[in-house]
Amino acid sequence: MSLEQAEGVVRAVVVYVGRLLLVPEGDGDGWTLPSGTPEPAETAQATAARIVYELTGYLVDGTEPLEPRDTAGETAVVCQLLSESPSDGGRFAPEQVRWAPMEETAGTPLPESVRTYLRGHTPV
Repeated sequence: MSLEQAEGVVRAVVVYVGRLLLVPEGDGDGWTLPSGTPEPAETAQATAARIVYELTGYLVDGTEPLEPRDTAGETAVVCQLLSESPSDGGRFAPEQVRWAPMEETAGTPLPESVRTYLRGHTPV
């Protein structure tokens, strides 16, 4: 596990019971992974956990950066869900986030490292 300072955009990959956590994309016309930029000296794992909490209110543990990094300098981090219910205060209300079944993510723009991970993922 790499504990180096993160750079660029970090995307959080939260999978729970065969579903992927997605948030509204930009103008709200589509869905995307929770993502954001790191704070100074923050690891990719810590960034992923923070942005999921800030956007959705769900507690997660950023456990594993996926390789390879995206050509745009983005890092995707697999996160383990720690709370089945979100706390108050996330940027998006619970009804604004989506737990998409894996088979429904085909049209979602995802980095190739995430697609590879999802193909090999066995629902918990």
